[in-house]
Amino acid sequence: MFKVTARTILELGSELISSDAIAFYELIKNGIDAGSKNGVTINFNIVIGRRDYQESKAQILHAIESGGDDSLDLGDLKGEISGKLNSEAEKLWARASDLIEDADSYGTLLGAIDEINDLNSIIISDTGSGMSLKELDTVFLVIGTSSRKSEIDAAMEGGKSHTPFLGEKGIGRLSAMRLGDYLSVRTTKADDKYYNLIDIDWSDFDNASKMIEDIDVKPRRGKKKATPDFSGTDIRIRKLNADWSDKRVDRLAIDDFSLLVNPLGKITGQRIAVFWNNKRVNIRRLEKSFLSHANALVRGNYRIGNKDPELTLRIELNNIGFEHPKEVSIETVSADVLHGALVGPKAKRRRMNKRDIDYAALNSVGPFDFELYWYNRKTQRKGKSTGEYQALRNLLDQWMGIRLYRDGFRVYPYGTEDDDWLELDKTALKSKGYALNRIQLVGQVEIGRLSNPALLDQTNREGLRQTPEEAILKETVQFAVERLRDEMNRITKEQKDAKEPFIADETKTADLEKRMKTAIKSIRKIVPSEHREVVQELELVREEFARFASQARERIADMEKDADQMIAMAGIGLMVEVVAHELTRSAEDALDVLNSLKRKTVPEEIRRRLESLRASMTSISKRLRILDPLSVTGRQRKERFNLDELLNEMLEAHEAQFERHQVKLNILPADRPVQVSAVKGMVVQVLENLISNSLYWLDVEKQRKMSFKPELTISVEDNPPRIRFSDNGPGISEQYKDRVFDLFFSLKDKSRRRGLGLFIAREAAEHNGGALMLDPDAVNDEGRFSTFDYRVVGDNLER
Repeated sequence: MFKVTARTILELGSELISSDAIAFYELIKNGIDAGSKNGVTINFNIVIGRRDYQESKAQILHAIESGGDDSLDLGDLKGEISGKLNSEAEKLWARASDLIEDADSYGTLLGAIDEINDLNSIIISDTGSGMSLKELDTVFLVIGTSSRKSEIDAAMEGGKSHTPFLGEKGIGRLSAMRLGDYLSVRTTKADDKYYNLIDIDWSDFDNASKMIEDIDVKPRRGKKKATPDFSGTDIRIRKLNADWSDKRVDRLAIDDFSLLVNPLGKITGQRIAVFWNNKRVNIRRLEKSFLSHANALVRGNYRIGNKDPELTLRIELNNIGFEHPKEVSIETVSADVLHGALVGPKAKRRRMNKRDIDYAALNSVGPFDFELYWYNRKTQRKGKSTGEYQALRNLLDQWMGIRLYRDGFRVYPYGTEDDDWLELDKTALKSKGYALNRIQLVGQVEIGRLSNPALLDQTNREGLRQTPEEAILKETVQFAVERLRDEMNRITKEQKDAKEPFIADETKTADLEKRMKTAIKSIRKIVPSEHREVVQELELVREEFARFASQARERIADMEKDADQMIAMAGIGLMVEVVAHELTRSAEDALDVLNSLKRKTVPEEIRRRLESLRASMTSISKRLRILDPLSVTGRQRKERFNLDELLNEMLEAHEAQFERHQVKLNILPADRPVQVSAVKGMVVQVLENLISNSLYWLDVEKQRKMSFKPELTISVEDNPPRIRFSDNGPGISEQYKDRVFDLFFSLKDKSRRRGLGLFIAREAAEHNGGALMLDPDAVNDEGRFSTFDYRVVGDNLER
């Protein structure tokens, strides 16, 4: 049997309770769990500050050591110490003043200052069920008691919707040692006649030679109750470890107490009242009017319906920085999209050293809700007075961040000043368009102990345990932030940055030049000879116009060429990334084979050669891993080629990949060879993107459905030349059919969520005079679009 030293209790408390805020949180939570009818009241009774106490004690000790020769006169020192007392403490102030007045030597003054410091206390009170004398001994003094855990488990098994307790580990009482060295508990149940008391001096445990059983802590009966049916608990903490000035308590109320309970929750009966020397400390509440100033918001509801998860997002754009009508969109993200966006292929997660998350975690995470409000700090001043703007900014500074709440009570450290659990700041730096970082977002995520049993706190209260369910929770909220940014960028592009399309019509400028020339010729016939210089000036103007028009046409052509090159470069970059991925996988497979041979008995000469080959493959693997997926494209010219042959070459290059992913390939060729005149590289870009997308979503569907057999069907048609590209994956829902072609829009997992592929593919298709779209008539059994229609070139074909 293990033996436990007394110091272990101190170590346990200091490890588990890492801040004053968490210490108060644990004690408040205990009061709520006791069923307190009036919530929890915290009284700070402070007659002298800790720093003032320490300075005064140092002065007295100096006076004693020097014999009073090099110190203040006793009377002057007593007066100086009296001036440091907080008169707001009233009764304590009177008691402290008497102690100082009665001191007739430095020695008695030293005793007085220690006694005055002991007058300071923090009292946490509740009117809950209280504890009996027996419960103090069998529950309060038992570390890690299982009584509450058992009731929570029973509630979970009984299908209850609300947890009976917020805490269950039985270690929250250790938080008292964080605040002070001496603990006194006075408690009583409604049917008790007397109060029940227990005192603990934590300094008794600070002895390396003592075992836990050597510390004598016993409950005892106290005075008779004045109110027979009263129940409740007072926890009094003395010999405080911090300087609890009125300003510090105010700061604690603003930064922590105001955020302990979900400000947008509906749970009542969780009142927290704070007093400093009998003066009520204001705990700010989140006003609904503050939320009305948000420029945009997203609300999310994650639910488990008919055995499959579903996420509903409501996005509202009120005023994101320019004049536009209010935009509201509601989208339902189905299980297949959630799998692709939050989980992704297993192999990809392993290669990126990400936690392994299986599809089951999408269900086992349980239901949760969240709401996030975005404030554009750059535009908040508009239409507001200086005072209104400053008040709004102060509120934003206080409430900024996204916090996590369980059953209405906060889970630390999420949303604290230094915590970026959703990696919002990091993502905002890399994202295009609007910056949705911590200082511009206010929000909360709500989970429940019974509804989310897999989302458990770490024992040290420093966040949730790292589990697949915790990763799903985190990535769901990150996905919602991405969708909010997508909508903001879309509205900006459609309503602010939209430009009338420019059509370069050379016939118009040529016709204008011809009309000008004819008009000048007619004017020349009727203008007197003495005014011929005016006609000559008109002719010069016409020639200048013609020259500028020619230069403008050349510049437009150059810009279009530059734009095409940028699209080509981006497409090549994506292709290089895909090729690098394949080469990396091949190199890793080769290394696995070589490593397995290393363990076998082979001749020494072969072993040396294998070792040399393994070193080379290791070097290649490392180089491929850091390969920059960017490449400079060469000049891309149109050429005449056979579309069937190009497609077959590409599919042959992917044979190993199709086999590895167990994809059945169906090819439906045209009746005759299809000749086209196009930029071959851009056709390749379109097809590579469609293949890559299909393989990704077929992998996702295969992980969801054990009996699923992936199939890819590609048909080539003529007149006009087109390729129809379909698979039996999850398909694309109606709400996303137009969005999938938007720049930066993607529903893949976070590591692949670039939103470039289909945008570049459509641009490349249009560059050749063709088009890329979803076939509106080809849908799967779930009514989703499953076929891309790639029209390779326009009607002006070469055959």
